[in-house]
Amino acid sequence: EENLDRAEELLREAARNGVKVACLQECFATWFFAQRIDPAAQDLAEPIDGPTVTRMRGLAKSLGLILIAPFYERAMAGELYNSAAVIDCNGAVMGVYRKHHLPMSAYFNEKFYFRPGNSGFPVFDTPEGRIGVMICYDRHFPEAARMLGLNGAEVVFVPTATTTRGYSRSVWEVELRAHAIANGYFVCGVNRVGVEFESEYYGASLFIDPIGEVIRQAGEADEVLVADLDLARVDEVRKVWPFYRDRRPDAVGRIVEN
Repeated sequence: EENLDRAEELLREAARNGVKVACLQECFATWFFAQRIDPAAQDLAEPIDGPTVTRMRGLAKSLGLILIAPFYERAMAGELYNSAAVIDCNGAVMGVYRKHHLPMSAYFNEKFYFRPGNSGFPVFDTPEGRIGVMICYDRHFPEAARMLGLNGAEVVFVPTATTTRGYSRSVWEVELRAHAIANGYFVCGVNRVGVEFESEYYGASLFIDPIGEVIRQAGEADEVLVADLDLARVDEVRKVWPFYRDRRPDAVGRIVEN
């Protein structure tokens, strides 16, 4: 409940600053339980009409925000997913993205908690542009970023729970900038902050434009990061760098082979 209250506080601040589209971090309503294997933590999963998404729907409507709300989803048949609800400014759920790529390591035990996503790579038409979502580990797979581009995304939000462990901090910005350049769209990386269990989340959320330039970047503390994105820039860049026109899917079929 404390996380939900804090999210509401920050979203209200965002709305006061004129924000029209907002995104929260991966599994924002809870601690990042996938650091450990604990069967009891599966009880944190909620249906799409559960308390977390319901509260976010009401908030999106009252603030007039388009909202990406990542949550631990229990689907109708009982399957568990790492998901993000995309909510329009009238409080309606436009759709749900389910994380496709799941890590399994000493500190990211996601295959214990989630099934791989089955949502495809949807792009949502909104009054503020065509929005796509990848969640955390998805960003390590260029195919996921390219699928969103092929589906027409102009802005891709990447909610994460990324720690200082391993190589992540050194590749965080470079990797997201590369996706923006290769696909000619804006990228908005949204990371968790603080310390949970033995892991430190470094924040550094950021906005990147279609030529890979960082527009704004946050620090390591909770904050509302705001940027004004000129979507005309997407078409401008794609005319200069027509990567979609010149790509050769016939030559790279092995990429999608098992």
